[in-house]
Amino acid sequence: MGTEYLNNTVQQTEQEAVETIDFKMVTFSLAGKDYSIDIMKVKEISHANTFTFVPNALPFVKGVYNLRGDIISIIDLRIMFNLPAPENTDKRQENLIILRLDDYQLGVVVDSIDKVIGINSINIQPPHPIFGDINIKFIQGVVENEGRLYLILDVEKIFGQDEDFVIMGAPTKTEQVYSDKRDTYSGPDTSPGKDQAIDFIIDTLRTFKKFIVSPVNREWVNRRFEEWIKIKGSKTADLQLQSESDADEFLSGFYSPGTGRFWDDTLRNSFLSLLPDFGRNTVSVWNPGCGTGYETYSLAVALRQKYKGASIKVWASDNDLLSISNAPNLVFKRESLPESMEQYTVEQPTGLQFTDDLKDLILFEYHDVMHPNSFLEVDIIVARDIISFMNENDQKRLVKEFEEKLRPGGVLVVGRNEKLEGREWKYIGNDYVTAYIREVI
Repeated sequence: MGTEYLNNTVQQTEQEAVETIDFKMVTFSLAGKDYSIDIMKVKEISHANTFTFVPNALPFVKGVYNLRGDIISIIDLRIMFNLPAPENTDKRQENLIILRLDDYQLGVVVDSIDKVIGINSINIQPPHPIFGDINIKFIQGVVENEGRLYLILDVEKIFGQDEDFVIMGAPTKTEQVYSDKRDTYSGPDTSPGKDQAIDFIIDTLRTFKKFIVSPVNREWVNRRFEEWIKIKGSKTADLQLQSESDADEFLSGFYSPGTGRFWDDTLRNSFLSLLPDFGRNTVSVWNPGCGTGYETYSLAVALRQKYKGASIKVWASDNDLLSISNAPNLVFKRESLPESMEQYTVEQPTGLQFTDDLKDLILFEYHDVMHPNSFLEVDIIVARDIISFMNENDQKRLVKEFEEKLRPGGVLVVGRNEKLEGREWKYIGNDYVTAYIREVI
C-alpha cells in the first residue's frame, strides 16, 4: 500500500509538472536545427527584404531597419555563428525576430520561425557542447518538446554590451544611425507579422485549452483576432496568450448561449423553432458533452413541450466522470431556473430537483464520444462546442459519426460559432442556435 501510494504521488507530481506552464519561447530554425528565445525578450515578429547599409560594420550586420520610426540593427544569426546562410538573390522576405533587450532593440535574421511553445521551466536542462554549433556560453539551456530538442539562446549574453564584443553598427544611446537613402527602404511588412501573431495564438490555445483551430471554427477565430488587436494593441508580444486566463479571455465569446446553465426562454424558443414535425410517435436524441446536465434537462423540457404525447428518449454522455455521476440527481436553486421550467421540478430539503417523469426521459452515461455508441439512429443531435476541443482528425471522425447516426431529415445542433461544410448539411440556424438538417444526397 505504501509503495502504491508513493508511485501514485510521484506520477501525480510529474503530471502536475507537465501541466504547469511557466516559460514560453519563440521557436525557429538555423541550419536545420531547432532553437528558441524566451518570449519575454521578443518584441514582435516581422519580415523585410531591404536594409540600409552601414559602412565598416561587422559581416553579420546586414544593416539597419526603420521599424515604425525606430532605427534598429539587423543581425544575421547564421553568419554570426558561422552557419550556412543562403544568398538572398531574389530579394525574398527575410524572417526577423525583433528583440527587446534592456535598453535597446535589434532584429535577428533566422531561416524560419515556427511557433510559441509553453513548457515547465524545470524541464530545461543545462547546455552541453554536443548539442549545437554555437558557443555553449550563449546557450541558456536545452529542452525537449514533442520529440524535438530546442536550444534556448541567451540573447542577453549574445548581445549584451558588457560582453567581449560590441556589435558594430548597432545604435547606442549616444549615437544615431541615419541614412538619407530613402529609396533603399521598403518599409515594414506588418502583414506577415500579423499572420505570425495569430499562429502563435492558435498554438497557445491548443496548449492551454486544447482548443483546435480548424475549418469548423476558423471564421470565428479570425474575427476574434481582429477584436483582440483592438483590445491589446498591434504589437506581437502584447497579443500573445501568456497564461490559461489569457486563453480563457480570448475564448470568452466563443461558447454557445446558455453554456453551463439552464436555457432561458429565448434560447429554448430559438431551438424549438428549428425542429420539424418528424411524423413519428417516438423522438430520439443524442446529447454528447452534456456535462453536469443543465443543457440536457433544458433540452428534455423543450422536447416535452414540442412533441406532446410522443415517446422521447435522450442519450446524454460525457467523459467527465464526476459531472456525469452528479447529473441524474442534479440539485439547484430556484433562482437559477427559468419560471417556465418550474412545473417540471419538485422541492427537496437540499433544493429543487426535476420530477421523476422528466428524468425518465434521459439516460446519463459515462462515455467518450469517439468510442462506439450502443444506439442506432436518432432524430436530433445536440453537440454544442465539443468539436472544437478535439484534434482535427477526431473532428472529422465525429462529424462523420453524426452523419451516420442522424436519420435523413434529422437536426444537428453544434456550437454557435462552429460551422460544417459539405453537401449533406443544410444550414437552418438562427442568431442563437447553429443547426443543420441532414439531407439525403
